[in-house]
Amino acid sequence: MKSASSDASVAVDAGTVTKPALGTLWREFLGLCKLKVVALIVFTAVVGMMLAVPGMVPWMPLVFGTLGIGMAASSAAAINHLVDRRADAVMARTQYRPLPKGTLTTTQAATFAIGLGAVSMVVLWFLVNPLTAVLTFISLIGYAIVYTMWLKRATPQNIVIGGAAGAAPPVLGWTAVTGTIDPHSLLLFLIIFAWTPPHFWALAIHRRDEYAKVDIPMLPVTHGIPFTRLQVLLYTYILLIVTILPFVVHMSGVFYLIGAIGLGAGFLYYAYQLKADSEPGIAMKTFGYSIVYLMALFAFLLVDHYLPLLWKLGS
Repeated sequence: MKSASSDASVAVDAGTVTKPALGTLWREFLGLCKLKVVALIVFTAVVGMMLAVPGMVPWMPLVFGTLGIGMAASSAAAINHLVDRRADAVMARTQYRPLPKGTLTTTQAATFAIGLGAVSMVVLWFLVNPLTAVLTFISLIGYAIVYTMWLKRATPQNIVIGGAAGAAPPVLGWTAVTGTIDPHSLLLFLIIFAWTPPHFWALAIHRRDEYAKVDIPMLPVTHGIPFTRLQVLLYTYILLIVTILPFVVHMSGVFYLIGAIGLGAGFLYYAYQLKADSEPGIAMKTFGYSIVYLMALFAFLLVDHYLPLLWKLGS
């Protein structure tokens, strides 16, 4: 008897396409870009740019750095759609993506992904600086190839190891402005690296059965939900410690420290509630908070960075 996964694979590989109207085709290509994820990536990259300088970021790296990093992230997302198209056709949350839905062909998606990635490299190399282009390319390959094609199906620690690619944007933003890799930018990298496991494992707990259906060895599938809940809690403690480091090394001040501790306490609250399985839907509530947490944490970094300038202007 054929499984739902094999039936979906046949349908996806058969190349059956429901051709959208020409005026709405652009929406299907945008659907490959995972714009909500890319928006968070771009936000952390821009914060990295702003933390790299005492005043305003020069307009060239701000505009073209943001554009190039955003396009590279969108290219990686489109490659992820290509590689995961069979699994996406089976999982409820992804079956209406452009490839499983049949509104784009794999050729169209591949052309779009490669073209977008190539343009992003040209923009970053010639309009920003070569180091940013090289680091962005490594990050793109790390997510689209190493994580998506190999790690994701090779080990339950996939998201821990592969999280390095997702943690790169603040470093890319910093490098776009300075042309160097600064130790402070690596602290921003470390924050997102520590944030990724509790963030993603909360989602994986909620989607455990779907990952099991398509044989993706996410931690809740291989080690069970109770073990994963414990890991979320432990990594949240690690995250809280890591987020204090910018204050410890005098990269940020008291304003950021207060924000980091407050936000971290909120994350710990959700992690404990998840560990206790306190209410229905707590995994998705934890996942939702984790996104707000990262955005707010980087906002505190940004405001703290510019507070001395604001006080100077006000005096």
